[in-house]
Amino acid sequence: MSQGSEHGKWTVSSSDDESAGEQTNSQMPSTSLLQQTGQEKGPRYPCSEARKAAHKRKASPLEHSDGSFPQEVAPAQKQKPSQEGLGWCLSSSDDDDEDDLKERRGKGGAAAGVGQEEHCAPKGILSNHKLPPSYETTEPSDRVQDAWDLLNGRNPFRFFLTKVKGIKAKYNSGSLHIKDILSPLFGTLVSSAQFNYCIDVEWLVKQYPKEFRDKPLLIIHGEKRESKAALHEEAHPYKNVRLCQAKLDIAFGTHHTGSLPSLMECCSRGPPPLGKLPAAGREELKSPCVLAAHIVWPLDLFRKMMLLHYEEGLRVVIHTSNLIDDDWYQKTQGIWLSPLYPKLPLGAAEAAGESRTNFKCDLISYLRSYGSPTLNEWVEIIKQHDFSETRVYLLGSTPGRYQGSEKEKWGHLRLRKLLKEHATQLPDQHSWPVIGQFSSIGSLGADHSKWLCSEFRDSLISLGNNTKTLSNHDVPVHLVYPSVDNVRQSLEGYPAGGSLPYSIQTAQKQLWLHSYFHKWSAETSGRSHAMPHVKTYMRSSPDFQKIAWFLVTSANLSKAAWGVFEKNGTQMMIRSYELGVLFLPSEFGLDAGYFQVKENMFSDEPVLAFPVPYDLPPEKYESKDRPWIWNIPYTKAPDTHGNMWVPK
Repeated sequence: MSQGSEHGKWTVSSSDDESAGEQTNSQMPSTSLLQQTGQEKGPRYPCSEARKAAHKRKASPLEHSDGSFPQEVAPAQKQKPSQEGLGWCLSSSDDDDEDDLKERRGKGGAAAGVGQEEHCAPKGILSNHKLPPSYETTEPSDRVQDAWDLLNGRNPFRFFLTKVKGIKAKYNSGSLHIKDILSPLFGTLVSSAQFNYCIDVEWLVKQYPKEFRDKPLLIIHGEKRESKAALHEEAHPYKNVRLCQAKLDIAFGTHHTGSLPSLMECCSRGPPPLGKLPAAGREELKSPCVLAAHIVWPLDLFRKMMLLHYEEGLRVVIHTSNLIDDDWYQKTQGIWLSPLYPKLPLGAAEAAGESRTNFKCDLISYLRSYGSPTLNEWVEIIKQHDFSETRVYLLGSTPGRYQGSEKEKWGHLRLRKLLKEHATQLPDQHSWPVIGQFSSIGSLGADHSKWLCSEFRDSLISLGNNTKTLSNHDVPVHLVYPSVDNVRQSLEGYPAGGSLPYSIQTAQKQLWLHSYFHKWSAETSGRSHAMPHVKTYMRSSPDFQKIAWFLVTSANLSKAAWGVFEKNGTQMMIRSYELGVLFLPSEFGLDAGYFQVKENMFSDEPVLAFPVPYDLPPEKYESKDRPWIWNIPYTKAPDTHGNMWVPK
C-alpha cells in the first residue's frame, strides 16, 4: 500500500513485513536513560516496537537537513535545531531544574528530548519559561496541599489529570503526580498493591515518600521468561516488594467457554532460574489468528490500579499511566482517586459498606476472578472498609469466553447493561453522538458494520430501558486520535508517537476507519501538545454542551479490550484485562439525565459541570491530515526538537 501525504508516503517495506507479526501496544514502557558514551541503550523493561523506536530516536536523533534524508547523530553531537518557523526557544535551564535533569539523563548521559542546547517550541505550546518544579522532593508541598483541598469538595468527580512538564502552571494546579497520590497527606500507608504491566521498580519505589519505602508492596505484573527474570532481578534489592505474575490461560484460536485467567504466585526475592520458567512465553500469543489480525493487545494485559491501605482507611486509584517515568512526564493521563474509605466497625455485616453503584462488590468480584491467595488478602481488606461514598460504577474486562448472563459482567455488554439500568432517556437521543478517545487501535474489520457501528455502538448508545432499537445510521460516531501534526508539534516531538502504536499493517486494512477521525486538541486543559495516553468515551449532545455519561478507562479501541461476539452472538470473547469508572448524572444528584460540560477544565464553577479533558466539539481531520502511524518515516518536516522520525 502507498498513500501520499505531506509527511511522506505510507509504505510497507520488507522490514515492515518481517515485523508484521510483532505485537505493539501503547502502554509498553520506554526509558530515557542513555549510556555515558552517548550510544543508545535499550529500555531496561519489555517494550513494544513502537516504544523501542521512540527510545532509539531520543537516543540518536535524526536532524532535519534541507529536505535531504536525515543523518543519525549521537546525542553528544546533536546541533542546535533551526529556529526558523518554529517560534521561540526554551533553554534547558528553563525546561528542567538540576535534580530532575540529572535523573532523566541517567548516569552522565544526555537527557531524552532535553539537551544542553536550546530546543524550540512551536508558538502557543509553552507560554512561560518557568516550569513546574521537580517532583524529586519527598517533602509535602503546596501543590500536594492544593490537591488535598481538591479532594475535599472542589472536585466532586474525583477525576484528575497527571501533571505535565512544560505547560502553564495554572493547568497543573488541579492535577496530580504519582508522588502527590502517594503523599503522606493522603494517609499513613500500611501497605499497597500496584497493578500494571510496564514497571520500573527502582523508579516506582522512589515515588513513595521515604517513610513509606519499606512498607509491603505487591506488584501484579504480566512478565514471562527473560523479562520476568529481569523484573525479579530489579526487585531483588527491595525486601518489602513481592511480585505476583498473572498467567493468561485463554487458548487463542480455539472455541471454549468459561476460560478465566489465573495467577501464578511469584514471591521469591531474586530471579528464578531460566530453566524453571514456564516454557510458554510471549510466543504462545503469536498464533496464526493473532498474526492475521495484527491485534495490538496481547503484551499489555493489565489495567492500571493502585490499592493503598492506610492506618486511616483504604483508597482505590484507577488510572491510565504505566509505572515508568515517561508516562508521568509529558503525556495526558487520567486518574480516578477514590474517597478515603473508613474501616467498618468490628462485627459489621458482610454486605455493609456498599455503595449505590455496587462498587465494592464489583471490585471484589474482579479481584476474585484471579484465584490468587495474595489477592484474596486484599479482598479481605476491602471487605473491612466502608465504600458507601462511591459515586462511580466499576467497568472492567477479564479475559475469557462468556455465555448467558456471564456476558454482561465484562466489556461493552457490561457498559450496555449499566446504561440501560441507570442512565436516563433523553429527547432526540438518536442525534447525540458517541465520542471515543484512545491511544491505540486494533483490527476492527473490513468495514464499519463488522464491529464499530454494530455491537460496539449498540452498547454505547443505550440510554435507559428504551425498547426501540436505533438503526446503525442514526447515531454519529466521532473518534479522537492524534494526527501526524499533533505528534510532530507535541512537547516530546515525534518520539511521543511511541505510545501511539497504530501500525501501517493494521491501518492499511481499515482505511474506512479514518473517516471517523478527529484531531487531538485540549486547550481546555492546556494539553493540546501533551499527547494523550488517557482513554475516554462519552455520549454528547448535538451542540456538545452536555454529556449523558463519561467513562475513563484503560480500554483502547479494540475488540480485545471491549469484547466481540462469537457463535452468532451467543458468546462474548475478551482477550485483555481493562478497568475504568463510569460517571452517570444520577449519582451526582442531577435529575436532568446529563452533565453540563465545563467550559474550562480547571475553572471552579459550576461545580457539577463535568471536566472533559479535551476540546468539544472535536475537530475533524482535514483532507491533508493523516492519523499517526508509528512504523513509517516522517522526513519532510521537523518536530519541536528539530528532528525527523525514521523508526528503523
